[in-house]
Amino acid sequence: MRAMRPARESNTPPRPGTVLPGAVRQNGYVVRDLQRAVEAWLDAGVGPWLVLAHMTQTGSHYRGRPTAPVVSIAFANSGELQIELIEQEDDAPSIYREFLEGGREGFHHLAWWAEDFAAVARAADAARWPVVHEGNAGGMAQFAYYDTGGVTSTVVEVMELTEATRWLASTVRAASVGWDGTDPVRALA
Repeated sequence: MRAMRPARESNTPPRPGTVLPGAVRQNGYVVRDLQRAVEAWLDAGVGPWLVLAHMTQTGSHYRGRPTAPVVSIAFANSGELQIELIEQEDDAPSIYREFLEGGREGFHHLAWWAEDFAAVARAADAARWPVVHEGNAGGMAQFAYYDTGGVTSTVVEVMELTEATRWLASTVRAASVGWDGTDPVRALA
């Protein structure tokens, strides 16, 4: 067993537990083929999948520059944990394109949902976490992907809890309760 590290100095950035609000709410996966990924998860018994197709992420910034990637996103729950699958459908610069062009596919991020998004953003800034990609989900809610050093996941996402995102989370969760395998893929909007 390795020796414990000494206590943190006062000028050391805060630990993630002092930045991120509560429990992990979502595991996110970036995939090349959404339909194939959904089928694989269905084979694992996770569903039903609620899909937002061909959504343009207007109001986004990737590494500080404006961008508007077109994505299709599928959501399902496994118990209390939400699973998100993201397929980017164009070549706009984005965190998703960067991940795929790096030769990766699959597990991408852990996500937390924030009542006070601005407070979490200030804490992340104090922790010196670079923002890789951020936006406002078409005006629905603010989100940001932070580079926390890559130990827990490629990045960490924080999503603002709003009326719309609460509805989304509860709708996806409710669909999974008692799901009997019928109607495995559904349009969300």
